[in-house]
Amino acid sequence: MPLKPPSTLRTSGLALVALAALTLSAAPTVLAQGGATPAPAAKATDASKLDRSDRKMLEELAQGNIAEVEAGKMALEKSQNADVKKFAQQMVNDHGKALGEVQALATAKNVTLPDGPGAMAKTKATALKAPSGNLFDKEYAKRAGVGDHESTVKLLQKIQKDGKDSDLKALASKMLPTVEQHLDMAKRLAPVKS
Repeated sequence: MPLKPPSTLRTSGLALVALAALTLSAAPTVLAQGGATPAPAAKATDASKLDRSDRKMLEELAQGNIAEVEAGKMALEKSQNADVKKFAQQMVNDHGKALGEVQALATAKNVTLPDGPGAMAKTKATALKAPSGNLFDKEYAKRAGVGDHESTVKLLQKIQKDGKDSDLKALASKMLPTVEQHLDMAKRLAPVKS
């Protein structure tokens, strides 16, 4: 059997590559007609989803940011202390931005987030409604400032350690330094004086 010239081999190879490309591009047509799901499409879909524990941590992160924004807005309305108001405005700004990033990740991962804070945050918000003046400032600094930020630092560290999704872990790593800074600010603010 005579050997084929190299140009014929190249042409045959290109024909095989073209045939493979046509086969892959026809896969959506096969799916529309009830065919089996090809492996590459299944992997792409799986990459956009979170497992149950990552989903729960992302939901908690959203609720924490919502709670910080709401508490900050309350402090802006109720406080007369310039330092408390400055801190509250930064919480509204920073946690509002962080919430946007959490929502973007949730959209990319097909996660529907809660539209409000969790039960514990609602209880804290209710407790902040009654006091006024210096008592409000102290409670806000203690609860929304120190307490909530300690919880958020722990959540972000847990995501970094136990999270399975690399995008979620990257978001936690990005957010952690800001939340730690907020915690330091809140600790300095906690002994508020009127």
